[in-house]
Amino acid sequence: MTPSNLPSFRYNILFAKNIFWFLIAACAFWVLDLSMLGANAAEPIKVLVITGGCCHDYDYQTKAMQLAAKEQSIAIDWTVVFEGGKGTRATIDLYNKPDWAKGFDVVVHNECFADTDDPEYIRKITQPHREGVNAVVIHCAMHTYRSAKIDDWREFLGVTSRHHEHQSHYPVAVLDKDNPITQAIPADYKTPMDELYIVEKVWPNTKILATTKSEKTGDVQPVFWTNQFGKARVFGTTYGHSNDTFSDKVFLTTLVRGIAWAASRDVKTGEPK
Repeated sequence: MTPSNLPSFRYNILFAKNIFWFLIAACAFWVLDLSMLGANAAEPIKVLVITGGCCHDYDYQTKAMQLAAKEQSIAIDWTVVFEGGKGTRATIDLYNKPDWAKGFDVVVHNECFADTDDPEYIRKITQPHREGVNAVVIHCAMHTYRSAKIDDWREFLGVTSRHHEHQSHYPVAVLDKDNPITQAIPADYKTPMDELYIVEKVWPNTKILATTKSEKTGDVQPVFWTNQFGKARVFGTTYGHSNDTFSDKVFLTTLVRGIAWAASRDVKTGEPK
């Protein structure tokens, strides 16, 4: 190398060093940004689904809920217990464990066992909820344990129902238009073909969010609500009989928002409040 080439060589070395340190700094900022993103990302809602029993396509319904949450960008970590066969009398082994609900933010009850009536067994389910395990209750959960003489399950649900009327396309009237759970329900919304459950009692801590009317009697019936059961937040709906209902965007959006609400999350994002 001749002396005349030295300045150019030194300049190239300096330029290379600057590029090197620039890349180091950029990588550091990138790593820091990723770590901050991870620190700020909300933990998924931990949801336990208990399902099974009479009269419905529970596999389809469970998958529809999961897909709807994904489409709404609500992060949920799902655990599904599908037991009890297709009859009206069964017990779920999980409920016999003292800590059966431990670690879950919300339990979704979508089971249908109308003739199971053992008070001790039922209280194994309701007591963890009374102590603060949040819940979502769907359709035939309202008729589950209806043969029982105790009211613990019915108080937990927030409504008492023992029978239903025919399937139809029922108009839904939103009572609480400011509640974010029901803001996805249009003013002219009618359900897909679904059953109308007749509610004979609304429990004191229940807040009715939306209603419909019986086509037989004209009586107003609750169809979406929230309940405070001990320390637990409970969201409920009497709809959910058919696969058509579990294919309906309005119903699924409302249901997923109910899950997020029960977990004390923002219903539109799933983020902690």
